[in-house]
Order: sequence, then structure tokens, then C-alpha cells
Amino acid sequence: MASSSSSPASSSHPPPIPPVPNAGGGNLDHDAQFPPLPVLVVTEPSQLPVEFLNPSPDHELVVGFDCEGVDLCRTGKLCIMQLAFPDIIYIVDAIDGGKAVMEACKPALESSHVTKVIHDCKRDSEALYFQFGIKLHNVIDTQIAFSLIEEQEGRHRAPDDYISLVSLIADADYCGVEYAEKEEVRVLLRQDPKFWEYRPLSEMMIRAASDDVRFLLHIYQKMKERLNERSLWCLSVRGQLYCRCFCVNDNDYADWPPLPVLPEKDEGNNDGPEEQILTVVNVPPGQMGLVIGKGGSTIRFIKESCNAEIFMGGSRGPPDKVFVIGSVREVMKGAAIVRGRLITF
Repeated sequence: MASSSSSPASSSHPPPIPPVPNAGGGNLDHDAQFPPLPVLVVTEPSQLPVEFLNPSPDHELVVGFDCEGVDLCRTGKLCIMQLAFPDIIYIVDAIDGGKAVMEACKPALESSHVTKVIHDCKRDSEALYFQFGIKLHNVIDTQIAFSLIEEQEGRHRAPDDYISLVSLIADADYCGVEYAEKEEVRVLLRQDPKFWEYRPLSEMMIRAASDDVRFLLHIYQKMKERLNERSLWCLSVRGQLYCRCFCVNDNDYADWPPLPVLPEKDEGNNDGPEEQILTVVNVPPGQMGLVIGKGGSTIRFIKESCNAEIFMGGSRGPPDKVFVIGSVREVMKGAAIVRGRLITF
């Protein structure tokens, strides 16, 4: 049975910051429909709910989830982690709280009893894995969910046309809220990439971090109403594959939790889900240009030639690797085309 309780494990800490309405100037236009929630900045494990710290099948949780940091990836610096409950938002401070508070969150982040709703989990998962040894598990990625709904309802999506969090929040089918302040934060990040590293957290930092997770539970409920069983299964397994994507290591992900079992197809029904896999194509050093092509022409051709998701680490790495996610047939096709570009030129 799912639990909605979010009472901190101890009351000896400062109380949560009360909700602060947005003060105009292009901020979120949402307070009437989505009243602000109290926010608690967490520097000690005892400030978090007991049922989160000790995940259990008797108290299954669903939380909105996100991370912020400086160049968030394996080599960057994860600074905060946001957890949105129905009645409160926790901002886990990985700088002031250090490894102790992050290690306390590890069981929940790896648990199948805590569902983490996030938008684009790849870099968050990579940072958690390489900086804290956390294997992010049981995620619902709203970016994946949106694409599955579009596919399910017969709408074509061009390669690399992934919906942003701002656009998803603004979509009337899911939330219908204008998130103009996000662009203000992006400008600040371009001016000073260490924005999330400064302490104490400013009111703007707390508000921006909170708003990145504040709507995720509502959006998830709206998406569940539209996803059929086939898409729900694909959402579950692709979420796990996306979490692994940039966390490539030498043991082929053997230390990660097992993927969801492929459901049996009903007799006479061939429209069930197909097995989903992740394949990593190693590219010889200095040869990535053959995969990308002039102006990205080759990689666009590859993506258009198969119905699979294809990612590269880019400037943040991991270098010299191409990640292909999707059904077995389409992944094998995409990986073969990538390898073909490496041997035909």
C-alpha cells in the first residue's frame, strides 16, 4: 500500500521553510492551481522521513526527483538532490550534508519500493553512480513517458526531438503552467557555472530547485491515465536502461538490478511489448567524427535509419562510445550501422 506520509524522522531541526509565493517578474504562473509547498533543506539524515530512509513494501512511495550541480556528470559535482512529496519538498544538500546524507539516501534511491519520477535521468544517474556509488533504480522518466504517449497515439517524433521539462510543464494536457523563471536560472548558470555550489542557498535557488520537482507527481498521474499496458512496461524498462546508459563500466552492468521481465503475450495477440536492451558501441579513439559526420549528417542518418534511441557522451563523456537503446531488432540495426561507418571509410 502506498504511503503519503512525509514526516521527518526527528523534530530537533529547524522547521521547513514556509511556502513563498512567486513575486512576479516572469516567475511561475501557478499558485492558484498548484499552491506552493513547504521546503526543508536537509543536511542530516534524521531530517528525512523514516519511510524514505528505510524503504519497505509496506510503505511504498512515489516522489518527484531531480539533481542539480556543477557540470552534472561523472566528473562534475552534484550539489543538491530534490525530493517532492505530496505535502513537502526536501532539498538534500550534498555539499553541507556531505557523503553521510547522500549515503543515507542510497537505499531509497536503489529501492524498488520507492518510485522516483524524474525528467531525463541519464546525467543524474551518472553523477550518483560515480560520485556516491548509487545505482539509481525504479525511475519513471517523464521525458520517456511523453515520447511513448506520442508514439502510442500515432504521432511521429523526429530523432533528438525530446521534450524539455519547461515545455512539458507548459503542456495543457499535463500541467499547463508557464515556467518562465527557468530561463532566468539558465542565464545565471551560463554566467556562473558554479551557481549551485554557493552556500547558503538563496531564496531563488530554493525556489528554482523546488519548482523543478514540484509538478512531477501531478504530471505522472496525468501520464498514467494515458499510457496503455504495453507503454507502461516499456516506460519501466527504458527508465532502467537510461539510468545505466552513461554509467558504463567494465562488468557490463552486472552489478545493477535486473531489468523487468518481459510479459508474456496473450494467445493470438502479437502486439505485446518487445524486449528492450542497451548496447554500447566502442569507437576507436579519434574516430568519432566518422560516426557524427560533417555537421552531424552521419549521426542524423543513423538515427533516422532505425527506431532506437542513440546517445553519445559529448564533451562531458564518456568518450568514444555510442549508446543504443530500444527493441532488440532496432538496437542491433542501429549498432550495425554505427560499426559500418567505422569500417567503410
